[in-house]
Amino acid sequence: MLLVDAATMQELDRKTIQDLGVPGIVLMENAGRGCTRILIREFAAEIEQGCLVVAGPGNNGGDGFVIARCLKQEGTAVEVLCLSSLEKFKGDARTNLDICINMGITVHECADEEHLAANTPLFGKAGVIVDAIFGTGLSRKIGAHFAKAVSLINSSTAKVLSVDIASGLSSDTGMVLGCAVKADCTVTMAMAKIGHVNWPGRLYTGRLHVVDIGIPRAFISKTVCTAEYFQEQECRQTMMPRPVDGHKGTFGHLLVIGGSRGKTGAACLAARAALRSGAGLVTVAAPRSSQFVISEKLTEAMTEALPETPIGEPSFRASEHVQGLYNRKKAVCIGPGLGLSEEATIFSQEIIAHCPLPLVVDADGLTSLVGVLELAKESKAPRVLTPHPGEMARMLNCSVKEVQENRIGAARKLAGETNSIVVLKGYSTIVCQPSGMISINSTGDSGMGSGGMGDCLTGVIGALLAQGYPAWDAARIGVFVHAKAADLLAEIQGPFGYLASEVADWLPRVWGMVV
Repeated sequence: MLLVDAATMQELDRKTIQDLGVPGIVLMENAGRGCTRILIREFAAEIEQGCLVVAGPGNNGGDGFVIARCLKQEGTAVEVLCLSSLEKFKGDARTNLDICINMGITVHECADEEHLAANTPLFGKAGVIVDAIFGTGLSRKIGAHFAKAVSLINSSTAKVLSVDIASGLSSDTGMVLGCAVKADCTVTMAMAKIGHVNWPGRLYTGRLHVVDIGIPRAFISKTVCTAEYFQEQECRQTMMPRPVDGHKGTFGHLLVIGGSRGKTGAACLAARAALRSGAGLVTVAAPRSSQFVISEKLTEAMTEALPETPIGEPSFRASEHVQGLYNRKKAVCIGPGLGLSEEATIFSQEIIAHCPLPLVVDADGLTSLVGVLELAKESKAPRVLTPHPGEMARMLNCSVKEVQENRIGAARKLAGETNSIVVLKGYSTIVCQPSGMISINSTGDSGMGSGGMGDCLTGVIGALLAQGYPAWDAARIGVFVHAKAADLLAEIQGPFGYLASEVADWLPRVWGMVV
């Protein structure tokens, strides 16, 4: 599903009104009627208790007035609470407010905290509250009595429908601007917005519905979007057919580099996930002292011994050895359990800069890039970097807080500086192209917050690269399928406590869902 930002949506509105000649009040009518249909469908029982429409001063409030009118027509008990003085409503919103008044709908004027406090009981008696306070154009923190209204909505027992976007969310980032309504469902107009699905906006959006308000399909199809929401449909459409007469040579040979002494589990998890993701062959190249341990853990994978340091990490000589391993391989993963000694770091930098094959860089491999991001940019083969927020912060020389407050911006910056596909892990994982195009993942849960999950993801993406997928597709599919396997485990075993190795073993079930 393609996503737009506020500016793009405003341009679509402008073109429809000015270039096509559709009156703005028609778009408002369509928006309000679309919201009403979904409200009645979603909250059929609760609406019997009555509805409160909380309206802000702009067109979002105007949409709310249309909803109030439509509900009145349906015989629903409805009241309107305006958070601005009535004389401030202009244009199409004012027209619909006047119609509400003429229809006998009770309108409460609450332009300050005192009047809002006097009408607090309204929030307790409604079965459904319509949040029509602020729309997608909000760019500043909510304050004063508007913030109090948001608090009253969130503390009520009523079901909440937000019009266009939950009031208080940035439509461009999903960040909370001071405070935000926590909706049970959101009805947005024409196209979904980035803020609906990006973290933390996804937590406030609830069930998302997109309604047609009359913006021509031709306009929408020509819209240049720089973001998408990657769901099962997109995953299925991106998958390549797997030939029925294929053999292990058909599906690529993946080289996994890592697994230093005491960290063999990381490389084993990456290899296991790669095998569970359809790679024809997998070889794990690890320091010599780790080779026996890895071969004991992995029955189906091959191993290669690398020259090592006294502490069991790759030595300077290991890079020359690895060059001889590239023959007949299709892709490489580096980082899981690699080590952080000076020699291991230099070894990793050599591989990242000069490996002629598509390469996934994770864990210690990412740490080796701190201060030398240009090494990834110099490579001629595709690179996929898979940092968690801490690793991203180290590479961008900023705090984790700064990364989390602008995850999209951080992903775009690193992708641009390294000319790589970047996978910023976390809730609503972001995959980003060097061009700035982002893909926000729809799967995953907090149970994934345990050791080894990132190693599995590395193996999944590596397996897809080995099978010939472009790096952009391999990253998006890999992120979706890996997290979907965790979701299935969470449903069956419980919300947390499942293991990364179990996620790897559930991958074939998810592949069966998307092929």
